[in-house]
Amino acid sequence: MRVEKLRLGIVGCGVIGQTHAGAIASLPDAELVAAADVDPARAEALAARYGAAPYTSIQAMLDNERLDLVCICTPSGLHGRHAVQVMRSGRHVIVEKPMELRREAIVEMLRVQQEEGVLLSVISQHRFDPASKRVRALVEEGAFGRPVLGLAVVPWWRSQLYYDSGGWRGTAALDGGVLMNQAIHSIDLLQWLMGPVRSVCAYIGTLAHHMETEDVAVAVLRFENGALGTLEATTGAYPGAATRIEIYGDQGSAVIENDRLKWLHLARDDREPVGPYGLNVSVGENPEQVGTGAASDPAALLTDSHTAQMADMVRAIREGGVPMVDGHAGRQPVEIILAIYESARSHREVEVVQS
Repeated sequence: MRVEKLRLGIVGCGVIGQTHAGAIASLPDAELVAAADVDPARAEALAARYGAAPYTSIQAMLDNERLDLVCICTPSGLHGRHAVQVMRSGRHVIVEKPMELRREAIVEMLRVQQEEGVLLSVISQHRFDPASKRVRALVEEGAFGRPVLGLAVVPWWRSQLYYDSGGWRGTAALDGGVLMNQAIHSIDLLQWLMGPVRSVCAYIGTLAHHMETEDVAVAVLRFENGALGTLEATTGAYPGAATRIEIYGDQGSAVIENDRLKWLHLARDDREPVGPYGLNVSVGENPEQVGTGAASDPAALLTDSHTAQMADMVRAIREGGVPMVDGHAGRQPVEIILAIYESARSHREVEVVQS
């Protein structure tokens, strides 16, 4: 029996909106039927490419199109307003990261989602990467033993031209800084693999750009399970280097670099016992690793992972289930970042609000 395709719309037709459109086009049981943007040229260009209808008004799109699901790809500080508007119309929503910049907006999004009985998902596409899924499965098996240390390093580069390209970029109200915009994926993966973050101590600064928010941040993390961790992130590391997530336990370790599993060593696989001083191992070169990806180019994203998350949302809609990254999961990395901001402001350790 032929299954009718889900009908999708996009709000915001910039770089990330184009990524969403490409992911939708890859799904056999979904289609893009409408695209809205305040810039008519951008809406028309994206819509024409995928045979969709262009709009300059979200409400007009909602009033005129039969839509099952809408992707919110507008500036981060508008995510809450736009997601609530769409959910009030009875449509399901996928929101790009971060879920929002303000806790109050996130609470409102979750309240409206509950009231309207729709599904809400937040993009965290790297949870769908093969490397992340493999490490997560090993964590759930207990293969790493007791977690002791988790590291996230995001040494990216964005030019001043990048921040000057839109009046909203680098602003506290609409964009956020390196944490909300670039490092949030790594923050989400780190806490997904290591467990919830209990508290943080942090510093932030604006050192390489003229912008309102931070372009460098460092934080020490204390996880609920007792493990410790660090986060280092910047958009001032010319020309951009590899993003790394490192997971260390007393029975194994893993390193994910630029979304690929760079190194994995588990005690259960050792044929001989490791000596008292461990192994003098080095994380070798991965022949599949090419370039620095999104470290220097924000458009260099793994569309396959966006497609996988989009497919997960389509599944949840069809089955009446819950998406893998729902609103509560999307809230958690934002809460960690808000705690980092508070720690940097107050010069003290700050507890992370748990969703």
